[in-house]
Amino acid sequence: MDLIHELLNITLVPSTFFALLLLVPPFYVFKFLSSLFKSCKILESIAGKVVLITGASSGIGEELAYEYARRGARLALVARREDRLRSVLDKALQLGSPDAIIIPADVSNIQDSQRFVDKTIDHFGQLDHLVNNAGINQTKLFEEFSEMLSDLAPIMDVNFWGSVYATHFAVPHLRKSKGKIVVISSTAAWHPTPRMSFYNASKAAMLSFFETLRAEFGADIGITIVTPGLIKSEMVDDQYLSQVHLKTMPVESTERCAKAIVNSTCRGDMNLIEPSWMRTGVWLKWFLPAAVEWCFHFQFVKIPSKAAKKNH
Repeated sequence: MDLIHELLNITLVPSTFFALLLLVPPFYVFKFLSSLFKSCKILESIAGKVVLITGASSGIGEELAYEYARRGARLALVARREDRLRSVLDKALQLGSPDAIIIPADVSNIQDSQRFVDKTIDHFGQLDHLVNNAGINQTKLFEEFSEMLSDLAPIMDVNFWGSVYATHFAVPHLRKSKGKIVVISSTAAWHPTPRMSFYNASKAAMLSFFETLRAEFGADIGITIVTPGLIKSEMVDDQYLSQVHLKTMPVESTERCAKAIVNSTCRGDMNLIEPSWMRTGVWLKWFLPAAVEWCFHFQFVKIPSKAAKKNH
């Protein structure tokens, strides 16, 4: 067995490298032409279709409710804050949704997740799009956390397990409708941004999980994985930008982001990076990982530490 591994180390790595040199350029030409074709395609009509959105009380989730409403979708809006959901519901109905309901629930609770999927089916009789959007964050260096690391469990419970639970109960209904799952991950899934270690990990888990589901489901259920950059919301406010030292970074509006997400989903895209210029960060991570990690450490750890010492 060791001999086989040695042989593969000697032959497979260089042969794969040269094969990629030959195959990657035509693949990206094909991908570019395919994207042009998709951009000319008529988008899926979602008028009358049923869309369940988690984390719909604010931020991207709220704006997605409005964007789907403008296109005539029927909505099931899920979040913990009932008062906020009611105001989102009222506006969604004004914008054109023919029918919408609110379901106060905690996505990290498996019973709640089953309940809001069941209530959606009971009310509408079908489910066409599931939008896994609910998410929370906490910004600190790893060493600054208290001894009770279990206090951080809610980040994974909401961001990752909340999406898993909702998907588990929605899948049978989405198979019937040949529906779609929209996954709101984050560019944080790739970027080693200090002070966001647990958030980054939860979003990376989402990315890996739903890519695997896409391979399992095949064409039965479409999955669009969205990796937004900095989008203006309750989570990404001025205080947050100061904490993670990103005040100079451009922040995109939720309206622009939501429109891009719904368009991408209706095109049947596998992935969406929004704004698209954020893909340059992915390329840098692929080709210059050590340089990226050094830059992140310098910008988010070294410089803030020096500033803090001066202030004291």
